[in-house]
Amino acid sequence: MKQEIRAKILKRLKIIEGQVRGLEDMIVKEKYCIDIITQTGAVKKALSGVEDLILKNHLSTHVIHQIKHGQENQSIKEILRVYQLKRK
Repeated sequence: MKQEIRAKILKRLKIIEGQVRGLEDMIVKEKYCIDIITQTGAVKKALSGVEDLILKNHLSTHVIHQIKHGQENQSIKEILRVYQLKRK
């Protein structure tokens, strides 16, 4: 994994960790449901951003490597698998 992408991912995961702890605190303190749902949406969006970074890294490194080394079928399978996972 490219070092710059790894650093971005780790930074985002630390932020997400804080958001999840905040959610836990909101539940303990019985905060307003809509506020909690709003925060869960922010966590989902943040996780989606992490997925996007990992996918970008994978496509720009591993998939390119596979294609250059005659493993096009493997690349196609992985791209289709990721596409299916992202649609869920």
